[in-house]
Amino acid sequence: MDNFSGAGVYYGAASVEALACRNETIYIVGGGNSACQAALYMSKFAKQVNILIRRDMLSQVAANYLVENISRTANIQVIPNTDVIACSGSSVLEWITLKNGKTGEEKTVTAKALFIYIGTRPGTAWLNDIVLKDEKGFVLCGSDLLKEKSFQATWKLKRDPFMPETSVPGIFASGDVRFGALTGISSAVGEGSMAIRFVRKYLQEM
Repeated sequence: MDNFSGAGVYYGAASVEALACRNETIYIVGGGNSACQAALYMSKFAKQVNILIRRDMLSQVAANYLVENISRTANIQVIPNTDVIACSGSSVLEWITLKNGKTGEEKTVTAKALFIYIGTRPGTAWLNDIVLKDEKGFVLCGSDLLKEKSFQATWKLKRDPFMPETSVPGIFASGDVRFGALTGISSAVGEGSMAIRFVRKYLQEM
């Protein structure tokens, strides 16, 4: 798969790839919110968008509103219990081999592009232990902090943390790095705007 990185296999979707996939058949690996948002976007360009998931149903891994939108989009198909086991082609991706996790059946299909949306990890390692994070590295904020015993021992303010505020007063998080956040650019922009409001509120307290 790495042999075709940037040449048919992509870790994310962008406008350039979308235009290149016009009237083509593409595949998206992953059933989370990011994968669903990408599928809806790419469906405006591609002839057929196939979402490959390991689970039985998309509703087991994605938000309800995204599942409903996908069910209403004619050129998006959800293929359950399926893994990609091989990619092939000359200099660019041309075919992928799929395997059904329940039946073991394998088949090779033509594919203009394969977009990978699995194993998301937030880029928060540089924070070390400055703020509290969950076991995957997502930053804990707001009411999610109240469940942490270590937070109760270190938080010195009389008020609870603001919704986008981390375990350190005055440090805020928004977008995909925040625990429980809806992934995607539009959500991150909205959260960023909200964080600015609370930054101002925090500064007024000083």
